[in-house]
Amino acid sequence: MKQMTKAEEQVMQILWDLNESNVRNIVDKFDLPKPAYTTVATVLKVLEKKGFVTNIPQGKTHLFVPKITKEEYSGQQMGSLLQNYFNGSFSKMASFFAKENNLSISDLEEMIEITKKEINKDK
Repeated sequence: MKQMTKAEEQVMQILWDLNESNVRNIVDKFDLPKPAYTTVATVLKVLEKKGFVTNIPQGKTHLFVPKITKEEYSGQQMGSLLQNYFNGSFSKMASFFAKENNLSISDLEEMIEITKKEINKDK
């Protein structure tokens, strides 16, 4: 899977929240200062070429729809991060984030509980 640039991720975050949208609605969801309509349209065309979105003609406009879920992309990105920076070791990655974010024991215990629930949910 290809990687998104920061601008592409910003547009995709909005599109994932909306599920489908035209360019104008995506621009409207940005904080001030809002990007130009043409900039967002260009980013969406790049995302389409990369295979992340599809567009459906709607009269004079186009409706853009994600082809990949946020969870699928997040999973791929986290897997890449894990492999490239922590030699595939989840323990090393978790330890790094715990240290960098100064997590407390209760934060770590909460992470363990959430992880247990997610694992049991998948069974």
